[in-house]
This record gives sequence, structure tokens and C-alpha cells, in this order.
Amino acid sequence: MKKAIQFGAGNIGRGFIGGLLSNAGYHVVFADVNMTIIDRINADKKYTIYVKDVESSEQIITDISGVDSTKPEVIGEIKDAEIITTAVGLRVLPIIAPAVADGIKARMKDGSEKYLNIIACENAIRGSSQLKEAVYSHFTDEEKAYADQYVGFPDCSVDRIVPPVRLDNPIDVVVENYYEWNVEEASFKGEVPKIDGMNLADNLMAYIERKLFTLNTGHCIAAYLGYYKGYKTIDESIKDEEIFTIVKKAMQQSGMALVKKYGFDKEAHFKYIDKIINRFKNPYLEDDPARVGREPLRKLSAADRLAKPVTTALKYNLPVDALLTGMAAALKYDNPDDPQSAELQDKIKNLGVKNALKEISGIENESILDQVAEIYTNIL
Repeated sequence: MKKAIQFGAGNIGRGFIGGLLSNAGYHVVFADVNMTIIDRINADKKYTIYVKDVESSEQIITDISGVDSTKPEVIGEIKDAEIITTAVGLRVLPIIAPAVADGIKARMKDGSEKYLNIIACENAIRGSSQLKEAVYSHFTDEEKAYADQYVGFPDCSVDRIVPPVRLDNPIDVVVENYYEWNVEEASFKGEVPKIDGMNLADNLMAYIERKLFTLNTGHCIAAYLGYYKGYKTIDESIKDEEIFTIVKKAMQQSGMALVKKYGFDKEAHFKYIDKIINRFKNPYLEDDPARVGREPLRKLSAADRLAKPVTTALKYNLPVDALLTGMAAALKYDNPDDPQSAELQDKIKNLGVKNALKEISGIENESILDQVAEIYTNIL
């Protein structure tokens, strides 16, 4: 029996990666700290993925179990797994790293020569590499040598909107029909697994930034502008003609940066942008701007979806005015239920808009900082 460990039994873990692994013939062990979800997985041994789009469908996911990711039992599961995936959030990767390291140590102690591949399916650049660094920090030199030989950490990019829709069964999940899972082929150890829906990529950074500069950039700008205007869902936000115009222009500006950087075909990429915007219009997802916009400090940071497209476009002397409107909208994001939003507002209060943005984003171009501050003052 093939076994996969999915760290993170949340909506993405169940509705995207876990579902693909189960459909590929793996017994999927969900590892999480949420025992309500884990207990229900062990009780039901199945759940339903509801695909909500123009054409809706249902997928029943079976051959699953759950384990508390903080307990020793997870080490036993890792000992005979072929693949580990994560959907826990970038900040949690260092937290699960000790368990992953202990599992690899147990394999080494048993003399296992089976290959293990670990893929961090996070909204981050090279999440698997970041997890690898955290895991290796728990190794001796001998353990590092073993992992170098038998454990791969392929980086990937993931793309699927999985909103937190409340259903009668807490482990059922709603997703959109569209998804992408691009995984760096060269970083696998041993035979590359055959998983329907996993695209093997040889130029992963192009895929990562294509998704970051398009879906992530457009999605968060739609969320911040929609939240500012009081809309309850992303599809309501994008129906607003003013918001739609800004979002599309921002995605085209980030898109031109990608065209210059990677040599993308402009016409093909702009069609991809239109496809992404149409995903925002899906009324069945009922996606919340507060969910999409959460953790604004991370989203405004130098390597993420707002600052990175701006700095990349500026390298090619491309216009960035709509992207700057998106940054200003992010700075306006005042949500007392979001700790990063509260911290952001404190920074703005103490430092002013310009200096707060400079500190958070790493942008030092005075003209750009001044433009964002002006847009912030006069936004919409």
C-alpha cells in the first residue's frame, strides 16, 4: 500500500492536495492538531469535495486516516511513507520540522533505503527548501548525509481557491474547479511518483512567480479594495467596476514584468490573466475578503505578492500605478480580528504611511513611497 502524509487537514489539505493523493492510489494520513477534524476523519474514513463552479460536481475521497501531528504516532506513519505534503502555512513549517526530522531519523535507524519526497504546498517561494532548512537544523552530520541520499524536497507552486464554507459535515469541503500543482521534477529522489494533477516543471520559478504575480496579486488587491468598500465576498468586490479596473490593470502591469523577465508570450499571458479574473467572479465560493487579505505584513513584504511585482516592473522601467493602488489599499486594511492588521495600523500610526511601508516592504525608492502615500490619502 502506498502511503502519503498530509500535514495540515484544513480546507487546502483536504480539498486539494489530499484529494489528489487519494485519487492517485495513496492511503492518505492527515496530520494536524485539530482533533475535531482528525477524529471525524478516523470515524468517517471518507469526505466529500464539492466542486462549485459553472458546472458543479462531487468527489468522495476515501482510504484516509488521521493522526495528531504532535504525538509520537506521526513518527510511525512517516517511517513507511513514500511522500509527505504540507498545507499548514509558511510560519508553521518550522513547527512541524522536528516531527519530520524524527521520522527521517527513525527511517535511518531502521536501515531504510526507500526514498521519501517532501513537498511543502504553501503560498510561498520555495517552501520545500525552507522546510528542508528547518528539518536539517535537527540533524547530525550523519543524519544529513542519510537525508541527502534518500530524501527529496521538491519545491512547488500551488493554485486553487478553497474558501472556508461551512457545511454540515466539518470535513467536507468546497473548492473551485480550477487548480494547478507544479512541482520541480529535478529535485525528486528515486522514481518520480505518478499523480494525476501534478505537473512536473523544469523552470519552477517561472511558474511560482506567474502564480504569485497573477492570482495572488489580483486576489489580494480585490480583497483589500473590497474590504475597504464594505463588500462581503470577493465576487461582490470584483463586480464593482472601479475595483475590477484597478485589479485588471495591476495584473497586467505585473504581467508585463513577467513577460520581460521570463520571455512569456504577452498575448497568452494576458489570456491567462482574464482566466484568473473570471475565477474571482465565481459566486458559488462566497470567499471572504478578510480571509484573502489576512496577514497584510506578509503580503506587503519584499518577496511577496505586492512589493515583488512592483520592484520587478521597475527594473524594466514599466508602469506600476495600479500596483501602487493595491499597496495603498493593503495599508488601509484595518481588521481588528487580524493580528497583523493591528500591527500594521500601529506601524502607520507610529511611523507614518511612507516609513511604515518602507520598513515592511524594503522598498527604498522615495518616489514610489511618496506615490503610495498620496494614493493612501486619496484612495477611492
